[in-house]
Amino acid sequence: MTRQFWSGRREHKRASAGKAMPGVFEVSRELPLGAVIEDILLLAECGLEDEWEGQVRYLPLR
Repeated sequence: MTRQFWSGRREHKRASAGKAMPGVFEVSRELPLGAVIEDILLLAECGLEDEWEGQVRYLPLR
């Protein structure tokens, strides 16, 4: 997980090229920490182990 949107550029390139990579969740520094933690817990509780593989997603989920 990264807290800076711009830092995910490398991950976007890997995903676009079809290269193997774990899932990446980018988080804005402007989000309240409590909301970020809630989203991470929701992902951990409801997500499948490899569901996010090769993807770049953004928090918040809402």
